[in-house]
Amino acid sequence: MLNAVGQAQNILLLGGTSEIGLGIVAEFLKRGPARVTLAARKDSPRITAATDQIIDAGASEVDVVDFDATDFESHPAVIDAAFSHGDVDVAIVAFGTLGDQEALWQDQTAAVASAQTNYTGPVSVGVLLGQRFKEQGHGTIVALSSVAGVRVRRSNFVYGASKAGLDGFYTQLGEALRGTGANVLVVRPGQVRTRMSSGGKEAPLTVDVTEVAEATVDGVMKGRDIIFVHPAFEAVAAVFNVIPRKIFRRLPF
Repeated sequence: MLNAVGQAQNILLLGGTSEIGLGIVAEFLKRGPARVTLAARKDSPRITAATDQIIDAGASEVDVVDFDATDFESHPAVIDAAFSHGDVDVAIVAFGTLGDQEALWQDQTAAVASAQTNYTGPVSVGVLLGQRFKEQGHGTIVALSSVAGVRVRRSNFVYGASKAGLDGFYTQLGEALRGTGANVLVVRPGQVRTRMSSGGKEAPLTVDVTEVAEATVDGVMKGRDIIFVHPAFEAVAAVFNVIPRKIFRRLPF
């Protein structure tokens, strides 16, 4: 259970090499050491660096659990392994892919693979986490959503549609868990400066990983259920949702 300063005892990161996820874990570790489970492909070329990063950030112990977002039958065993050392105080769902958005909507196989990673995988682990957190009666599930899912745009609609589904699932998982002592926090960043976004044109209101991490930990501590990382995005999203389609389709993004 988190103490008064936000120190966790046990943290699970699903998407164990995610730059944003690792940043959030490191931000929690500033408040004190914790056991950290990194759920990622064990053959990932980035898992060693991720483990070293979390050890350097102050983890008391780091476990690596082999995790494939689209191997749904293996997910119960992954969650069992993460809870094998006791209750999990914070579980962060931080895996996903972006891909070439123009190519995706014209390639059935690639579009399905993207949707399975970005939506079906998070739902699979979310159901399992929801039951565990309900049983233990405390803790927070953090789901990394996106402003792209608030109103899906033509420019990235395969990705945005999956994020919209993820966002809807986790916001309502939070409602389902209301009164149990467990909480769900849906984090809606805009573009974040990471490997995934590098090489493209930087969008307005782009933020750094540290900003996402700080906002997320603050949201967990305050028991929030939804946060926009950049404060301006909440107002922008509200405006987007009332723009008629005929006008919305003409906007340059």
